[in-house]
Amino acid sequence: MTITGLIADDQALVRAGFRTLLGRARDITVTAEAATGDEAVHQARTHRPDVALMDIRMPGLDGLAATERLLAHVPNCRVIVVTTFDTDGHVFEALRLGASGFLTKEIGGDELRSAVRSVAAGGALLSPGVTRRVIEQFAHRPRPGQDLRTRLASLTPREHEVIRLVAAGQSNSQIARRLFISPHTVKTHITHMINKLGLRNRTQLVILAYETCLVRPTGQNPADP
Repeated sequence: MTITGLIADDQALVRAGFRTLLGRARDITVTAEAATGDEAVHQARTHRPDVALMDIRMPGLDGLAATERLLAHVPNCRVIVVTTFDTDGHVFEALRLGASGFLTKEIGGDELRSAVRSVAAGGALLSPGVTRRVIEQFAHRPRPGQDLRTRLASLTPREHEVIRLVAAGQSNSQIARRLFISPHTVKTHITHMINKLGLRNRTQLVILAYETCLVRPTGQNPADP
């Protein structure tokens, strides 16, 4: 099955570069481009892409607001924020709004194509090079209200084990081996947790784990080996 993509970036050379890299994959087709956030939302509503690569800094409606509007109109689209993270302190807000992950613009072709395939399949993407800095920001955010704490209390002991391992960056297969269950069972647990907690995707599950101190960014994570 072919994955359809949207590239949103105000720099034509960046859009051309991503289009070229993605064009080398037989299973990925770029169906639209956008130079502004407003255009990205319009193109997404028109073409209904599977995955959108979204720059943060664009004229007019920025990538953060565009991500929120795009997902409101095309909820089945998966958004990957592509940014120069060192100058962009708002990436974690895009993840809060439902983006499936983020990458830096220095990404290579193989990694980019792999990322698109991963989020199209329902996965989440947290680039190892910047994950720690993002998580540290999450850890200092205000704690969730009582409603969310009540929903957290609804998680089973097994779901608590799974969410800690997800937040530790382990794949479904790794979690399955760790807990002696099947990858399908892991996926089912994750889906149930996302639904129980009113989240959009696996990325927001990771964010929640850090915000609520189920895991910590200081190396004191109880899920660590």
